[in-house]
Amino acid sequence: MSSPDVVVIGGGIAGASVARELAATRSVLLLEAEPELAKHATARSAATYIPGHGTDVMRVLTTASGPRFAALSAELGTPPLLLPREVLWVAVDDRGERSLAAVLTERAGEPGAPVPISGAEAERRCRALAPGVVRAAASTGSAADVDTDALHQAYVRGLRARGGTVRTGVRTTAIAKRGNGWRVEAGGERVDTALVVDAAGAWADVVADMAGVPRIGLQPYRRTIAMARVPDPSRLRGPVRSPMVCEADDTFYFKGEGDDLLISPGDETPAEPGDARPDELDVALALERVEAVTRLGLRSVRTSWAGLRSFVPDRRPVVGEWPDHPGFAFVAGQGGSGIETAPALSAFAAAVLTGAPVPPDIPLDPATLLPTRL
Repeated sequence: MSSPDVVVIGGGIAGASVARELAATRSVLLLEAEPELAKHATARSAATYIPGHGTDVMRVLTTASGPRFAALSAELGTPPLLLPREVLWVAVDDRGERSLAAVLTERAGEPGAPVPISGAEAERRCRALAPGVVRAAASTGSAADVDTDALHQAYVRGLRARGGTVRTGVRTTAIAKRGNGWRVEAGGERVDTALVVDAAGAWADVVADMAGVPRIGLQPYRRTIAMARVPDPSRLRGPVRSPMVCEADDTFYFKGEGDDLLISPGDETPAEPGDARPDELDVALALERVEAVTRLGLRSVRTSWAGLRSFVPDRRPVVGEWPDHPGFAFVAGQGGSGIETAPALSAFAAAVLTGAPVPPDIPLDPATLLPTRL
């Protein structure tokens, strides 16, 4: 029987990143039920770093993560984790115009806030957009694609370098209060620990049930992505890297990937925790919506996939414990922003869970993310 200081349940970006941060001062065991790490939401993300979007807390975490990506790359010797790619927010109808205007008003003056540009300018910057379709637009020039694979591997490598242990293919079957700590049963073994960190993504409430800990009200939603064939790939090319285009009311987004176009209908379909599969109707809807604004002749896809984005009702992450259940902590509810906020959120969570001061570059009150707010 082993007795690490911390057991982290979940090997996606949330679990790997917070485990590495905790390993700076604690002995850490990371448990993942699947045979490989990051099989679900982490591996299926569009993997984009977009300052200035999401809820207020997510915007703070995304902004703070920017410099931390570079620091992590330098410390662990990874290739650059961020590859710059402008994001264009476009409105193509009345509802989109209202949504875009509201966002620009709400976020004016914030770090990384989108900057208004004309529809014609958006079409000039992205040749994939058909002439005359964009009514209003805005630009996030500090956005980037994230090398998710390199980021996740860096956290796992960093965890091991700090003495942490990673076990895959080990399903947690029981968690019980034991004295001043917890006993975790996984893979036929028992582990005693002072702190269980529930970073199980869409399964976070399932893990809480196992421990007899109140749920946080997590709701997973399916998000569909497909790779569409482009008959004339030259429209995806230009003197600079083609921007990612997001509809202001989140009804579609797309970005060039080589000679293909990554597309999504921006769907959020309630789902149970599990291995998400794309729905053919959602794939068809993505093709229809993106074709309407590009007129690229999109008719088929090379491949499609789906992932789960998990939220609590206020769409802020949950970091911390219920007062009556000390030693069992959540790091969950990142929605679709788990990758772009990982550097800051993991550092914030490690500070909260160990009682250390929150890093000064992450201006958040720990109380705003505790489960007691729910």
